[in-house]
Amino acid sequence: MTIFRRDRSKAPSSSEEGVGGGASRTTMLSRAAAMRANPTEPERRLWNALRGSRLGGHKFRRQATVGYRIVDFFCPAKGLIVEVDGDTHDRSSDLVNDATVERKTGFHTVRFTNEEVTGNLEGVLTVLTDTLGKLPDRWDSARLNHPPTPSFEKEGE
Repeated sequence: MTIFRRDRSKAPSSSEEGVGGGASRTTMLSRAAAMRANPTEPERRLWNALRGSRLGGHKFRRQATVGYRIVDFFCPAKGLIVEVDGDTHDRSSDLVNDATVERKTGFHTVRFTNEEVTGNLEGVLTVLTDTLGKLPDRWDSARLNHPPTPSFEKEGE
């Protein structure tokens, strides 16, 4: 598959990065880093709402690699992929790819348009909060935390 880009200084879009395209892991990580350095305005707005566990304490990564796909945002604890789509996305093709990713990895994908993010960010965040609440945790968070430290009064008993 040949990819044509007018501006080589721009990072590739998620439709260009090669869903199943066989790019090496190093290439995928390099592309993801370039995309993090040059986010679109809707991605920047959504990231400001998601970063630092701001959405209900859920941690998100941006421009994360999932297989041979670079996703806009990913919540690993819930297995939720969030995509922000511009005009270049083919919705039917994206939905087929999303179903394939869900079948292979169990990761659920939610898609928003650029217009939804810029014009109704609160609505987007509400949908994400509802979706996160419906998805099961992928691992037991209590297991990942250290046991509580005993108080000084109880130490040595």
